[in-house]
Amino acid sequence: MEDKYNCLKLDNQICFPLYACAKEVVRAYKPYLDELDLTYTQYITMMVLWEERSINVRDIGRRLYLDSGTLTPLLKKLEKKGYIVRKRSAEDERNLIVELTDEGFMLRERALKVPKQMGECICLDDKELADIYDKLYIILDRLSSKNRAVK
Repeated sequence: MEDKYNCLKLDNQICFPLYACAKEVVRAYKPYLDELDLTYTQYITMMVLWEERSINVRDIGRRLYLDSGTLTPLLKKLEKKGYIVRKRSAEDERNLIVELTDEGFMLRERALKVPKQMGECICLDDKELADIYDKLYIILDRLSSKNRAVK
């Protein structure tokens, strides 16, 4: 007879290796991001801004799976560092727009080495990385779809 509590064993959970891996990856980023004076969350926010240059706060939140309670203090810190400016949209004052400053754009040059440094830490080949990437986005997509359906 199968143990009915088998499903509660840590080793049988997908959530635990995902959580532990995410935590360890963020920890591995820390020394490289310290050189840029960025936290991991600030770094991924800057990545979005390096792509977009100007973007609505809600869209940043959607892209990064972050709520406004996390984004607001993060954006205030980036603004204080001189990397971004926040301003109300001229078309609709309810929309807060985040724009990259020249200083924030120049930080991109210093950040170029981070992906290579992290690649050396993780030690996976391109195919292994692509497989993990694809599977993680499948999970994110399915969880996001389910969460949207529940609301």
